[in-house]
Amino acid sequence: MRTLLALLMAAGLGLTACSKGQESCELDPEVAKVSAPVALERLEKPFFQIKNPADAERFIQEHGLFSRQFLQSGQYPTSVLSTTLARLATNSGLQKLGAQADTTFRAEELQQQLQPMFQHIRYYFPSFRVPPVKTFVSGLSQDLFVNDSLLVISTDFFVGPKAAYRPNVPGYIQRRYTPEHVLPTAALAISSKYNQKQLTNQTMLGEMVQFGKSLYFAEKVLPCTPDSLIMGYTDKEMAGVSFNEGKIWAHFIDKNLLYNTAPFTIQKYIGERPNIPEIDKTCPGRVGAWIGWQIVRKYMADHPNVTLPQLMAEKNAQRILNESRYRPKQNRGRIS
Repeated sequence: MRTLLALLMAAGLGLTACSKGQESCELDPEVAKVSAPVALERLEKPFFQIKNPADAERFIQEHGLFSRQFLQSGQYPTSVLSTTLARLATNSGLQKLGAQADTTFRAEELQQQLQPMFQHIRYYFPSFRVPPVKTFVSGLSQDLFVNDSLLVISTDFFVGPKAAYRPNVPGYIQRRYTPEHVLPTAALAISSKYNQKQLTNQTMLGEMVQFGKSLYFAEKVLPCTPDSLIMGYTDKEMAGVSFNEGKIWAHFIDKNLLYNTAPFTIQKYIGERPNIPEIDKTCPGRVGAWIGWQIVRKYMADHPNVTLPQLMAEKNAQRILNESRYRPKQNRGRIS
């Protein structure tokens, strides 16, 4: 795995030129009672005030938590990190992208968007402590960082299609870097804190349900967010997988894939790909995760007494599948 410093060093040189109606979505009165204040600090301005390594050293010292956890300052000589930060902060391309990020994201609006998500998390998990939130321009090196004590959002990743520079990833991934995808990305990352799994003999089914639980977690803590944003699919892709759900599930059954343990095969259906031609050339990548989401939804619909914490703690994917009685019907024809 590349270190953050390596990514930061490359970033300065590598910048290259709905199923839920938001209008009718209101915060549940019980969730609204939950206290979840958001302490948000924008670090873009002090970052772009860096003119030389000495300025960068002061920035590192003044923002200790951020520097230790996001910049991993303890892993490098201060001179190396400060020189890298100074080079990034004075990069004209990054300054232009930073200006776009500044106009795209307003601190007050971002706080208002984050707070309901944190309220929902604390509603389901009362012991959850809302971490301080920092926004930063990372030079397109890391989109988001979260642990128990810090959430960092790299706003330069999420400016959207009009950004001067975009993340150096394929288009089908790049389209997920828009302002609307910030909260789903954060929710999915936070879900890993609670999402328990079997650590050995992992099967296709285990991975599918594991991702399905994460997506279900995001759905519950972002109830006003369309499935397409949570999943990162286009509306056309969402319509396609919904219409062809039965056919997609039949492929997993007919090809005896559910208990396959080969990592390469599992990644074909779970990992990042523009499509999955093994099913159909129009089938989007990661469809195994989407099917896992539908299995978890069916399980939770059939077991209304199971809480979100209980779901996330459940490691037995086979039990979830069996008790979901998931058997989607196959539609005839093709969606237009």
